[in-house]
Amino acid sequence: MAVSKLLSLTLFITFLCAVNNGRVEATHEIYPQFQSLSAVSVHQLHRTAFHFQPPKNWINDPNAPMYYNGIYHFFYQYNPKGAVWGNIVWAHSVSKDMINWKALEPAIYPSHRFDRKGAWSGSATILPGNKPVILYTGVDPNDRQVQNSAVPANLSDPYLRKWIKPAGLNPVVDPEAGVNASAFRDPTTAWWLSGHWRMVVGSKRNHRGMAYLYRSRDFIHWIKAKHPLHSAPRTGMWECPDFYPILLSGKQGLDTSVLGKQVKHILKVSLDVTRYDYYTVGTYLTDEDRYVPDNTSIDGWAGLRYDYGNFYASKTFFDPAKKRRILWGWVNESDTTSDDVRKGWAGIQAIPRIVWLDPNQRQLMQWPIQELETLRGTNVKMNHQMLKTGDHIEVKGISAAQADVDVTFYIPSLDKVEAFNLGWSLTDAQLLCAKKGSKVQGGIGPFGLLALASENLEEYTPVFFRIFKSSQKHIVLLCSDARSSSLKDGLYKPSFAGFVDVDLTDKKLSLRSLIDHSVVESFGAGGKTCITSRVYPTLAVLENAHLYAFNNGTETIIVENLNAWSMKKPLRMN
Repeated sequence: MAVSKLLSLTLFITFLCAVNNGRVEATHEIYPQFQSLSAVSVHQLHRTAFHFQPPKNWINDPNAPMYYNGIYHFFYQYNPKGAVWGNIVWAHSVSKDMINWKALEPAIYPSHRFDRKGAWSGSATILPGNKPVILYTGVDPNDRQVQNSAVPANLSDPYLRKWIKPAGLNPVVDPEAGVNASAFRDPTTAWWLSGHWRMVVGSKRNHRGMAYLYRSRDFIHWIKAKHPLHSAPRTGMWECPDFYPILLSGKQGLDTSVLGKQVKHILKVSLDVTRYDYYTVGTYLTDEDRYVPDNTSIDGWAGLRYDYGNFYASKTFFDPAKKRRILWGWVNESDTTSDDVRKGWAGIQAIPRIVWLDPNQRQLMQWPIQELETLRGTNVKMNHQMLKTGDHIEVKGISAAQADVDVTFYIPSLDKVEAFNLGWSLTDAQLLCAKKGSKVQGGIGPFGLLALASENLEEYTPVFFRIFKSSQKHIVLLCSDARSSSLKDGLYKPSFAGFVDVDLTDKKLSLRSLIDHSVVESFGAGGKTCITSRVYPTLAVLENAHLYAFNNGTETIIVENLNAWSMKKPLRMN
């Protein structure tokens, strides 16, 4: 379960517990003085309009999203008493479109010996007979992490408001000898194979990340397999693992139990050490119950990520209504804890995304769910607009603080591309983005969008491309650089970045950015590379926010077409 923020901030107590003393092993930022300090008023300035967030207080991991009898259910880690981590319950909201939400009472909260000290993350599985079951991590009085189950009290209730923990059954998985009981959490959605259910629990053994595999015939009695589904050295604790099949071609999603020759598998883990989500594309060897990443997928810190920005503890689910796989991810704050307490809230969820396999079969593609487009309002267009060196042209006529922008850039010539320096790393895009930024002139780029910009550019969040040339190919870098996003001191303002595996034969690059007051969520090249940034402008707020298309490279870039929409607020019945 993810409980840390993205960096160390003031007024925190850090504890790192030893492997063998039976206490919870993780680095937490604990603010006991704030955990039950409920907001008297909620500051609205940087609250999002169309991203999911409760009216107040702390939110983190998406727990067990699922679709059941026409309703989308979203469970998430929530502190009902304050704007910092603590007092965690499973909050529960329902929707018919994943855009407009109705909040219900918490589904799960600490109530028994097996979860007395915590009801942490987990997943949902729909059993035969259309019966949903939640598996989740509980923390017992000895700080041991155990896996528990919960079921709806009344299946005839369309909202499944009340959940119960079956008497005498929990915990369903107790860490056995040799398993680190202080680092053993976040059970996955289960899949069915050869007469057994299977699920994975994240853990670590010394510094080796572990995906322990468990099997059950009845979803009650679980037996640990002799070997993990997968493990990797020097990766540390694997939080929030996710394991699912994906078709070799097309955007259709698959139920978690589907196998076949036209299927690859994805294993995602959230690395507690780096606070990022990594995944590999690979093969599930069903005869051995092992997962093997393809040789095109790096298994570790330099591997593929869902999102190269502020995005963690993600969870997918299969949506049978529209035959798609949906990804949820937590987007934490990057201001200070004292800021969070003062404003009365912390944390949002990224816009739900569909995921599918890139035609190159080496990575995933991601795109916001189509339902988001129902919130589009006023639309403005820009076509065949030339961007010469130093140009920044304003996109007028929309609410720039609350917008959906989709743009395709055309590059007339690739002749004067900057050479890729052999001293630069192809595995550290963020370092390269920090070195170059949005102002250092290159051949082709930087060019892109200036989001949440003040009128005179004292503040702006640039989202942009740079193109380099190696001896074999063009190298495309996508950046979302928060360093110029705010005049406020004490913020975490990183230059997030990722390389984009794209063919420039047609000389085009697309960029879509969802701008929502304090978040800029961007999708490069149709969803090949995604970056989410949290920003807190002081000038570029509300009606004083502006949006520009810009080019600081030596070569002219053309805005082939740009569509921008003001975004309406959804109906949040919280």
